Amino acid sequence: MLLHLGVFAAGLVAGFLNVMAGGGSLITLPILIFMGLPVAVANGTNRFAILVQNVAALASFRQQGYDAMRSGIAFALITIPGAIAGALVAIRVSEGAFRAILAGVLVLSVVGLLVPGRPRDTEAHTSGGSRGLAFVAFFAVGFYGGFIQASVGFLIILTLHKLLHMDLVQTNMHKVLIILVFSLPALAVFIVTGNVAWTAAGALAAGTGLGGLVAARVSVRGGERLIRFVIGIALLLMAVRLVS
Repeated sequence: MLLHLGVFAAGLVAGFLNVMAGGGSLITLPILIFMGLPVAVANGTNRFAILVQNVAALASFRQQGYDAMRSGIAFALITIPGAIAGALVAIRVSEGAFRAILAGVLVLSVVGLLVPGRPRDTEAHTSGGSRGLAFVAFFAVGFYGGFIQASVGFLIILTLHKLLHMDLVQTNMHKVLIILVFSLPALAVFIVTGNVAWTAAGALAAGTGLGGLVAARVSVRGGERLIRFVIGIALLLMAVRLVS
């Protein structure tokens, strides 16, 4: 009972962090593995919580007048083939390879988000070249999301904020929709192969759902400055974890 209360608390923090910035799974995955779950089962269990978190966050964004359906669904659909392929790889990969790939992507995420983007006008973020590159990037994001999930939010922020030049509130709203869409087929792979621990998944999902709901409200009310601050703190924590 106490262990599952701890999982709920970790989910609450992770859900808030995931919606505001990213990297929440770097809290929840180690905890699930510490509980004794195999890497593939911990990965699948975490996916269920992520799904619940993003349903709650998306509902909160829509309630506040932010709707990403029209502009975000095309990018979200591009991630699905990659997510299925990534999930199929994830259930077979060794723990050592899993950790090494995660560390590498974190380094790239930190570097990419710290490099300032070139300012562009409003027309630029809908240009054909940027959108074409974004479609390619989202297929890769889908694969990574299906494979590991942890820190995928940073990759989506890179794509939406740097390539399409969306403000960070719009970026967070689209990020929630995109992760929700590709989480469905990825989770299905883990369920079909028996890689979800449902009791732990329920406790974790309760926490991430509540955390995501709160984060969506804070994201809209706090605006881009607050989101940038949270992203900065999250990146700092990720960097410390990498060198520790």
